[in-house]
Amino acid sequence: MSITVLTLLQFASVSAEEIPPPKTDRPWPRHVIDGSSRGADGVRLHDVNNDGLPDITTGWEEGGVTRVYLHPGHSKAMTTWPAVTVAMTPSVEDAVFCDVDGDGAVDVISSCEGKTRRMFIHWAPRSVAHYLNPDSWETETITVTEDRTQWMFALPMQIDGKNGTDIVVASKGKDGLVGWLQAPANPRQMGNWKLHTLYKAGWIMSLAPLDVDADGDLDVIVSDRKGENSGVLWLENPGAASVSGNWMEHRIGGDGLEIMFLDIADLDEDGHPDVIAAVKPNQIHWFRNPAKVGKKWPVQVIEVNQPVGMGTAKGVRVGDVDGNGKPDIVYSCEKAVPPKRGLVWLSFRESPTEKVWTVHDISGPEGIKYDRVELSDIDGDGDLDVLTCEERHQVVGIGVFWHENPLENR
Repeated sequence: MSITVLTLLQFASVSAEEIPPPKTDRPWPRHVIDGSSRGADGVRLHDVNNDGLPDITTGWEEGGVTRVYLHPGHSKAMTTWPAVTVAMTPSVEDAVFCDVDGDGAVDVISSCEGKTRRMFIHWAPRSVAHYLNPDSWETETITVTEDRTQWMFALPMQIDGKNGTDIVVASKGKDGLVGWLQAPANPRQMGNWKLHTLYKAGWIMSLAPLDVDADGDLDVIVSDRKGENSGVLWLENPGAASVSGNWMEHRIGGDGLEIMFLDIADLDEDGHPDVIAAVKPNQIHWFRNPAKVGKKWPVQVIEVNQPVGMGTAKGVRVGDVDGNGKPDIVYSCEKAVPPKRGLVWLSFRESPTEKVWTVHDISGPEGIKYDRVELSDIDGDGDLDVLTCEERHQVVGIGVFWHENPLENR
């Protein structure tokens, strides 16, 4: 396995011509979607009302609520978005959209850790006109998840080819696991959901669907942050006829490291999706898809050396931020106590295999603990904006927000 690591010594040995000049830029304009609660913990997107615009669901961990936000239209995107609290969910760690029962209304699944230790389905009203009415939502516990573990993440995915959408689930701690919840014939019969355990986990940060072995079904990419199995791996879907049995574990890399959020993207544009992961304390690992099961995934390590201080690694998202046709990486941090930055983007000159990428500011010094990142054209001006949330700012007021890409002004 080839490893490219940029150490401080190597950095000193690179010629001046190879080192991009430091570039801090000015922070991007920030527009707050909701700053009314505490501990916004991740954003997930879906167009729930079929207007062609991305809507958001978020769990507020310290505030103990799960909320949905409807995109108000491009002309109003810079204002506070219409929102509904779908339920009180203490210690909620993740919320994700899914039409669980197939009735056409997009529901929400929330995963809770702490003392709650259960997963909920929040059933949406069938009429979009009532979507923002909290009294129109109904919340039920998925029985088999009660007091089982500290639930961290959910990935809706059809697995067994029957009934409703199934749910890949993940948790952390003593009883940490990756598994899947098998939907019953009637998904609203909460006691009939079945949990199939696939992997013993330490602290799962990411679940991502990808047909790694190109056999026509979706496998699951996993980042495990803690424990004896920490690293990046994929679980091989054995096919609909055998999904209740063993899913073979394949290691991708990063064993023994603290892997945070990851993204799936074809960074070198060779036709094979790669895995890009944020790794503590200050690295991005690019695991290059070997395009053949059983072969090792070569890794390039990008040290996030920046002209301004930053926090520790949290999330990554790949996209063409500056509109030059080349993929960039948006990188988020926690422990970004001001004047450190918590959100930046990185670009390369000619090739992603370059040892040094240029770091550009997005957030400025405000904010401490950033989270998962989504890229979307929020204001409809043709470039990718950055949507995320912040958990630890000393005052209520940041929460869920987006940074407006100033591409047209560059």
